Parts: sequence; C-alpha cells; structure tokens
Amino acid sequence: MAYRNLTLAERGGALRVTLERPEVLNALSFELLAELADVLSGPAADPGVRAVLITGAGRGFCAGADLGSTNVDGDIGGILERSYHPVVRAIAALEKPVVAGVNGVAAGAGMSLALACDMRLLAQSASFAVGFTGIGLVMDAGCSYFLPRLVGVGRAMELAFSNRRVHASEALALGLGERLLEAEGEAFAEAAFEEAVKLAQGPTLAFGLAKRELRASLDHGLEEQLALEGASQARAAVSHDLREGLAAFREKRAPRFEGR
Repeated sequence: MAYRNLTLAERGGALRVTLERPEVLNALSFELLAELADVLSGPAADPGVRAVLITGAGRGFCAGADLGSTNVDGDIGGILERSYHPVVRAIAALEKPVVAGVNGVAAGAGMSLALACDMRLLAQSASFAVGFTGIGLVMDAGCSYFLPRLVGVGRAMELAFSNRRVHASEALALGLGERLLEAEGEAFAEAAFEEAVKLAQGPTLAFGLAKRELRASLDHGLEEQLALEGASQARAAVSHDLREGLAAFREKRAPRFEGR
C-alpha cells in the first residue's frame, strides 16, 4: 500500500516509520492516523520486522492533532475511538520493541504518541508539552495513562496544569526519554534507525514477552503478575533464542538471535 503521509524504510529487521507532514510539524490528520494504524497492524506486524521506529520528518516529531481539520464541537469521543485509539492499541499489541525517535517538539497527541511507544530516543532539539490544557482541553490518546506511569502523578499534574515545554535534558531526568542521541536532522534519523536495528538483532521473542510483562505490571496485582511471569518464562525457555544464547555463552561468542 502506498501512503501519502508516511514513508517506510526497512533495514536489518527494523522498520522506520516517518511521519511526513513537515509543513505542519507532522500534525495528526485523520488520514495520517488511518495510515499509521494500517502500518502498525500490517507491515510492522510482519514476523520479518523485529523492531519499529516512529519518527517525524523535518523539525518536529509531532505537534499533535491537526486542529484545522478537527471539529471540537463534534463527537470527540467517537473521533478518538475511531482515529486515535487504534494507533495506541496497535503499538501495545506489537510483540516487539516500538521506539519513538523524538527529533523535535512532541506536543498534545504527538506527546501521547511518543509516550505510547516502548521507549523514546531524543535529539537535543526534542521537547515535550502536554498542550491540551493550553486551549481548554484535557489529555487524550493515552497521555493520562502513560504520563503518570513514567513521571509520577504529582509531576504529571504539574506538566498538565502548567502546559510548559520540557526540553531534552529535563525530559531525560524526568523519565520522558531514555537516551539522548548527539545528532540532529537526518543524522538523528540515521542514529535512531541504527538503534532500532540493534534491537532487531536481539532476542526479540524475549523482548516481546518482556514488553507484555512490563505493560501488564502497570495494572496487575502481585499474584497476577507472578502467573504471567511464569507463563512467559515457560515460553522463553523452549525458544531457539535461548538455545542459541546458551551456546554462544559456552562458546564465548556473540549470539545470533532469530526472534523465535
């Protein structure tokens, strides 16, 4: 399928998905969201793809909803369920790492998109802003779920109420990002892609199981989580990757994982 608002590139088992509306800082139109949901449930779900990177073209990651094409007087709940929630659910459902390459501003629903990913790589120019309250709206597209789990309830309240912009160094300190890459522009896109390729070369079956464990832990009680750990470890213990990992350890060589 050809996409009007996205470009795809594959390398070494990693798929890079680039939001391609740089003239509006990759604001989320309904068409872009539909294409992104299609990619995440289609090409990104292919077994040959073992890690996914989502980034933005131009100067920004994503400035949030395209307010020029959104009728806030309409059925907002229905709009969210039809256009935004499928993207958030698809990221969670992928049993492989999904990385946000935050190359500039991530605001409003753009911040929600970044937070929905499993980890965030930041350019020096990266910044986050909750955004919604600045125009009298509230968090959506998963922001109110992921933000307090990453930074704590009190800090999430402060960011939501102040609507201030958090730049890369503070974002790292708060837990909004995991790594800062010393690159900008196309160099950042390449550096982030290489990090995704490294993940794709890892034991991606174990990564997918660990992702399921960690996401479930946000809502499980202890007994539920222990049961999930047991089931997940039982699956990992009969995998090709475990046999390869043990063989590589004994033979003092780098493992060659296949994600199975």
